[in-house]
Amino acid sequence: MICPVCGHDFEAVGRQQYCSGACRALAYRRRRDVKDDALPLPPARRVKPITVYGCAGCGSRSLGDQRCDECGTFMTRIGIGGHCPACDEPVAVAELIGPDS
Repeated sequence: MICPVCGHDFEAVGRQQYCSGACRALAYRRRRDVKDDALPLPPARRVKPITVYGCAGCGSRSLGDQRCDECGTFMTRIGIGGHCPACDEPVAVAELIGPDS
C-alpha cells in the first residue's frame, strides 16, 4: 500500500491507512486545520445604536438607550429606526412602511 501523506510503500496491517503514527497524526492535523473559506462572514456590527425603544409606562421613546429617562425602567424594543427629519423624534422603519409591506 502507498501512504497518502508521504508516498512511501508499506505493508498494511488490518485497516492501517498510513505508514506510521507520525503520518497518521499529520493527516489528522491537515484535516482539522482546513479552513472553510467558502462562506465569508460579514463583519460584526452593533445594532443597539440604531434601535428604537418605547416605554410602556409613560410612552416616551429613545434611540439606542434601553432605560427610560423619565421612569427609570427598561423600555421594550420597537425596531430598527432613527430620528425623524421633521420632528426629530425616534421612529421605527416598520412604522413608516406599514404592516402590509
